[in-house]
Amino acid sequence: MDDPTRRPGPPTDGAAAHRARRTVLRTVLATAAALGTGTLAACGSDGGEGDSSPFTGEQHKGGRVLAVKVDNVTAARPQNGLDRADIVYTEQVEAGLSRILAVFASDLPATVGPVRSARESDIELLRQFGEPALAFSGVQSKLLPTLEAAPLRLLPPGELTDGYERDPGRRVPHNLCLKARRAEQAADGASAPRDIGYRFGSAPGGGRSTDRHTVRYPGARFTFTWSADRGRWLVAMDGSPARARGGGRLAPATVVIQYVTVRPSRFHDSSGSVTPYTETVGSGDALVLRDGTAYEAHWSRPSASGGTAFTLADGGDRLPFARGQVWVALVKKS
Repeated sequence: MDDPTRRPGPPTDGAAAHRARRTVLRTVLATAAALGTGTLAACGSDGGEGDSSPFTGEQHKGGRVLAVKVDNVTAARPQNGLDRADIVYTEQVEAGLSRILAVFASDLPATVGPVRSARESDIELLRQFGEPALAFSGVQSKLLPTLEAAPLRLLPPGELTDGYERDPGRRVPHNLCLKARRAEQAADGASAPRDIGYRFGSAPGGGRSTDRHTVRYPGARFTFTWSADRGRWLVAMDGSPARARGGGRLAPATVVIQYVTVRPSRFHDSSGSVTPYTETVGSGDALVLRDGTAYEAHWSRPSASGGTAFTLADGGDRLPFARGQVWVALVKKS
């Protein structure tokens, strides 16, 4: 799926005109998003009002939303910057492997990566953030027009020529890193953090005590182990402890296993493997891990422009997350 021949390059006159048309579209969408945000914020007292983040429940929310597509094969680990993300999504890609979409706003690292190519599913997933910036290394040629028409501030290397660097200690294509602060500066018009449906607060009653849970994709797995000392879930990828490059263990406060429809898309990679499409609009079951407890839950996202609400399966009440980084594993439902 990584197609270096289709990475958007320096703008031509036609490209400039296309971006001008997209700017008008972005203005309309941003206005609608701003109106919608006010409505969402009024729906709950723990959805990120004031200075608190609607993504983590912690005090600093940040200025703009930056999403980065991150490699997750063995050669790409340990990744740069994942410990500083507000939200980390894991998803299935070709050949049953996994890839990561990391969302930043409140705490930008120096670099994020290795950066890899975008997928069609990213457009639907990111719509709930309004018009975020998206950093990615390339895209399949047939998908490029759809991606360019989406309400996203696109930041591939061809658009942000001074925003990427190669790590000489790694081999291509697992060595392209984003300069996150430069990307944030370049993300003109990108949305500010807004309510995407999460709620934060004390742990509810019920649930079942658990200290470990494994999420399996056809060709990858993630294991989350509760650390009472740290009050966090320690992440392992394919059986090995997951660390941030130059940092410690990856350790979210809340882990969401969201069971979704994963179907074949209209795209495939150079070897013929079909690209999965992960549907994140709709509803279904979920499992939420927090504070050493697993809660059976239900998720609902009626429209692409709206957020995702998580409720307790046995009562319908909103399920509050623990404050801190959130990991969401998008897993094919049975």
